Amino acid sequence: MELKPERLVAQLGAEAPRAAYLVAGAEPLLVLEAADAIRARARECGYGEREVFDADGRDFDWNALDASFRAPSLFSAQRLIELRLPTGRPGKEGAEVIAGFCASAAQAARSGGAPEIVLLVTAREWSRQHGGRWSEAIASIGHVVLAQPVRPHELEGWLESRMRQRGVRAERAAVQRLAERVQGNLLAAAQEVDKLALLAGEGTLDAARMEALVADAARFDVFRLVDAALAGQAAQATRMLAGLRAEGEAVPALMGMVVMELNRVAALARVQARGGNLGAEFKAQRVWESKQAVYRRALSRHPAARWERFVVMAGAVDRIAKGRVRTGEEPADAWLALERLLVAVAEPRAVALTG
Repeated sequence: MELKPERLVAQLGAEAPRAAYLVAGAEPLLVLEAADAIRARARECGYGEREVFDADGRDFDWNALDASFRAPSLFSAQRLIELRLPTGRPGKEGAEVIAGFCASAAQAARSGGAPEIVLLVTAREWSRQHGGRWSEAIASIGHVVLAQPVRPHELEGWLESRMRQRGVRAERAAVQRLAERVQGNLLAAAQEVDKLALLAGEGTLDAARMEALVADAARFDVFRLVDAALAGQAAQATRMLAGLRAEGEAVPALMGMVVMELNRVAALARVQARGGNLGAEFKAQRVWESKQAVYRRALSRHPAARWERFVVMAGAVDRIAKGRVRTGEEPADAWLALERLLVAVAEPRAVALTG
């Protein structure tokens, strides 16, 4: 059975532990909290022994995990076995071990009684390509919990729900202010909500009170700045650039990453324009599968020639920042030039602003 993280806690409270759980997704906080809820429920139900296996490399010994499934417990009649599978890909051998355990657990369940072993598999990466017979086997005897990132338009609702759970009430404007602060960082958001639960007191928080209580948890780093532009989030990129400037960053220190990313997208655009293998180019450019959607959205906004133009423009911004203005060029504000470039990358209608 497939569940969303917010449904998991209610489901756990309504039933005895299942024989297997898979918790996977790109959002670390949601994966962590879902796994913690499963561990807590297992402890409540008498699963007093816990074993942890880290399958984080090709040399992982799947036979050791299989042997643990078959071995009797030394300290407790019921055990929780946790398999940490960062890539979400157990390979052929691992898939067979997991599916074999699930088949044995299904057979034992038909005779009645609680399972002797609860298997908890956690993974940091997940997509349709990651699933297979092994994950279907887990779903047949337990639950699959997919912890997908909270989308920008869902963040305020997520924050409101979490604050209610912690006994914090806030006006809509206050929730919006908190969402602006955390910039989609759920780990930072969770910390801020926990702090609000301690400091807010009685009553409903307004925007001014929220501003006074929370710290600016948004990390204005160049990696996220470029990601925002590629994702088409012009307003966010502008705000993050202003934050970097306020923190004392210098434009030349930012341009290395900006130029590298624009060159990467330009290379992808050239391959796409000639009908080449974009998947192979993603691998060549070392773009992780979890980030490919951002690049694809960026590629859909501009033709290949425009990406080449953006690379040239980035070079011009770098020269302005370093005071190396070419003959005939007027000195310009490097911050303004960089802002215009990023907005043009994010929004096709703004390309005319770049001249």
